[in-house]
Amino acid sequence: MKKNSAVFMDRDGTINEDVGYLSSLEQLKLFPATFEAIRMINESGMKAVVVTNQSGVARGFFNENFIDTVHNLINEMLRGKDAFIDRFYYCPHHPTEGGGAYKTDCDCRKPEPGMFLKAAEEMDIDLSRSYMIGDMPKDVQAARRAGVKGILVRTGYGKSIIETGKTVYIAQDILDAVTWIMKDQKK
Repeated sequence: MKKNSAVFMDRDGTINEDVGYLSSLEQLKLFPATFEAIRMINESGMKAVVVTNQSGVARGFFNENFIDTVHNLINEMLRGKDAFIDRFYYCPHHPTEGGGAYKTDCDCRKPEPGMFLKAAEEMDIDLSRSYMIGDMPKDVQAARRAGVKGILVRTGYGKSIIETGKTVYIAQDILDAVTWIMKDQKK
């Protein structure tokens, strides 16, 4: 039996403001609630894991080094508030856009569960005891396919979504979602 549980999180629209294709560091703005939410995850002993589609690579808007730079900056910002992301996973592919190896129908692009499965293997995560927080139905669909409880936040694209069908909770923001998770863990 795997020993860790995790809170998986989408990136754009969930932990930081969604600006379309984030292509400069100046565009990166974490939601104020993100700091406390991720600190709560860290203090709980659960793993904090980002799973994010980044088709801007396939489309030629930025490269994978830029994604790594953004993720390092996110952790630098979080560390200033005593919080951190344990691991970032991203899918640089798109099934119909771009070219080369990035133009592919892969198993890591949400709503497929590939990033969850890779994290479970690499980080010894029990997916049945884990959660996903995201702002789009495909986040919840990927969670369900991976055996993870899906939570929709009303930030980013989530502001306009009325019904997701398979969420365990609809939260106002990431802090509301994490607060709900901590209560659910005690059941």
